[in-house]
Amino acid sequence: MTQPAISEPALEAPPAHRGPSFFMRWLTYLVLLPLIAVATIFFGMISLVCGLWDKSGRQQHFIAHLWARTLLVLSFSRVKVIGREKLHLHETAVYAANHLSYMDTPVLFSRLPFQFRILAKQGLWKVPFIGWYLHRSGQVPVDQSSARNAVASLNRGVATLKHGLPLVIFPEGGRTDHGRTRPFVSGAAYMAIKAQVPLIPITLIGTYELLPIHTYALNPRPLAIIIGDPIPTTGLTTRDADALTQQLFTAITTTYMQRTANKA
Repeated sequence: MTQPAISEPALEAPPAHRGPSFFMRWLTYLVLLPLIAVATIFFGMISLVCGLWDKSGRQQHFIAHLWARTLLVLSFSRVKVIGREKLHLHETAVYAANHLSYMDTPVLFSRLPFQFRILAKQGLWKVPFIGWYLHRSGQVPVDQSSARNAVASLNRGVATLKHGLPLVIFPEGGRTDHGRTRPFVSGAAYMAIKAQVPLIPITLIGTYELLPIHTYALNPRPLAIIIGDPIPTTGLTTRDADALTQQLFTAITTTYMQRTANKA
């Protein structure tokens, strides 16, 4: 199976935003980034210790939750969850979110009220502390070196779903560099169909403006997680993965453009 990118006609860019102030840039460089690094090491070490006996990953997930909340405190950014009630409709599902910033993962870990696993690029497993946590807590690495390895990675995600754990995935495969939604690959839809669990769109708002790609200065602002309506997969086959991915792309992109347009 290949993972073709699902694209849409060109969309207008979200409203222009101001970058961080001179004060915020230097506060980030001199204070906040060092504190973020210390917090990552501190919670990473605790997670490693817990991993010696925590085979379920429950304690390690809670530690990741505390780490994420700490990063949000340091970013001076509050997060609002819209549509929270939809998170409880299904015990196990594939949650797919747009990918705007390095802050996306902490935002999701800080606010999603259940234990889950993430799919992430295999290269992250080589990063000290972060990689150690990913390995010991049972996250799913994605090896994109070949089509065969990519499918094997997705099948590991399917196995995680069948064990009753939700998955969180960024179907764009990487952060946007312009604030718009990039084309999706069909991996999220493939896993949801194979496991016969719902595919739930999550739209992240504000994280791009908080910390865009290739920048290292925080620009605090209100953030939002918008939970979309579950997309059922009952009775679908992997031949329907592209159509399902298109439906997911439309749901997230439409919500994102509406929300950002309202802030213009």
